[in-house]
Amino acid sequence: MSTLVVKFGGTSVATTERIQHVAKRIANEQAKGHKIVAVVSAMGKTTDQLVAMANEIVTAPSKREMDVLLTTGEQVTISLLSMALHARGLEAQSFTGWQAGIVTEQVPSNARIESIETKAIQAALDAGKIAVVAGFQGIDDAGNITTLGRGGSDTTAVALAAALKAVRCDIYTDVDGVYTSDPRYVKHARKLQEMSYDEMLEMAHLGAGVLHPRSVEVAKNHQIPMTVRSSYDEVEGTLLKEEVTVEKDLVVRGVAFEEQIVRMTVYYKEHYTGSLANVFMTLAKNHINVDIIVQSLIEQGCPSVSFSVKQSQLAETLDVLATHQATLGFDRIEHETNLAKVSIVGSGMASNPGVAAAMFDRLFREGIVVKMVSTSEIKVSVVVLAEDMLQAANALHDQFELGKVAVEV
Repeated sequence: MSTLVVKFGGTSVATTERIQHVAKRIANEQAKGHKIVAVVSAMGKTTDQLVAMANEIVTAPSKREMDVLLTTGEQVTISLLSMALHARGLEAQSFTGWQAGIVTEQVPSNARIESIETKAIQAALDAGKIAVVAGFQGIDDAGNITTLGRGGSDTTAVALAAALKAVRCDIYTDVDGVYTSDPRYVKHARKLQEMSYDEMLEMAHLGAGVLHPRSVEVAKNHQIPMTVRSSYDEVEGTLLKEEVTVEKDLVVRGVAFEEQIVRMTVYYKEHYTGSLANVFMTLAKNHINVDIIVQSLIEQGCPSVSFSVKQSQLAETLDVLATHQATLGFDRIEHETNLAKVSIVGSGMASNPGVAAAMFDRLFREGIVVKMVSTSEIKVSVVVLAEDMLQAANALHDQFELGKVAVEV
C-alpha cells in the first residue's frame, strides 16, 4: 500500500462540524487503498487568540514560551480529529510534533526541520491506523518545543511525505487550487491546472498565501508531487511538479502581491572603507530576512544601501542595526513605511526578453511610481506605494492576459 500525506489548514478544521467533514475526506482516501498520514493546523483563529492572550500579559513574551503556548492549538485538533475518525469505526492515533519524531534546529518561533525519526508513525501505519500529526511543531536537541513559523504545517506535511516516501502530498485548503493571482482582489484570476515548483516557490515567497515557501522547497528537493485542493468541494486542484505540461508556453504564470513592506536606507560617511556586506551578515545572524537590495555608490558622495524588510521586523531591524552601529560604521538610518511589493512570476520569462519592459511600461501608464526593483530568471518584483498595490496587480494581470486560457498548439 502506498502512503499518502494529507494536510488540512485552520479553516478546514475551524469547527467540530468541519473536523467531522475532514474525517469523512480522510476515510474516502483510505478506502482507495492508501496508508494515511493526516497533518492538521490549529482550529480557525486559535493561534491568533493565543497570541492575543500572551500580549495581554506581556508586550514582548519569551519566544520559547510562545512556542510552548502556540503548539497547544494543534494538539486540540489532532485529538478531536482522531476522535472523529474513531466515531467512523476507523483506527487512528494522534502524534504531537515531538511524538512524530520531528527534530528541528534551536531557533524559537521559526525553526527549520533537521530530521524526522519515522519509527513511531510507521508502526502506526503498519498496524492499519491513520496517523494524525500536529503540524507546525517539533523539538530541538535540547528538548525545547519549537515551532516552524506561521504556515509551518505545510512544511510538516511535505517533510513527512519525503521521510515516509509517500506517493503524494495533498494540501487541503479553503481554495480549490493555485490561481494566477488572488481571486478576491484581482479580476479574472483563474485556477491553474499545473505549476512548477520554482514558480510556486517564487509566488509563495512573494506574498501568495496558498503554501508555505519551505514546504515547496522540501517538495522540490525530494521531488514530492503536491496538489492544492479544496477541503469542501470534490474538484481537481493544482498539481505542483518539476516541469509543467499544461499551458507550458505561458511566459508569465502569476501575479503576487504583499503589503506591509518597509524600505530601509543605511547611509555611510565618505571615509567608510568596510564592506557593505557586513550589514546583511549582521541581519542574517539575527534571523532578519532582507529582500530587495539597492546599492548607491556616488563618486565623491556618501555611499548608501537600501533594502526591504517586512513591517513585522522593522523594530527588530532598527534595534539590531543601532546595537551594531559602531562596528558597521554607518552614519544614519532612514526608513519608509506604507509600501507594498507586486511581482510577476513565470518560468518562460527566462527565454523571453522584453517582459520587464512591458511591466514597467504598463505601470508607467497607470501612473504608479516604482520605488525599488528586483529581478531573477523567473520573476520581476517592484516596490510601490501600498495604496497602488491592487491597481498594479490588476493592471499586470491584464497586461499579460492571465485571465485567458492559453491555447495549446
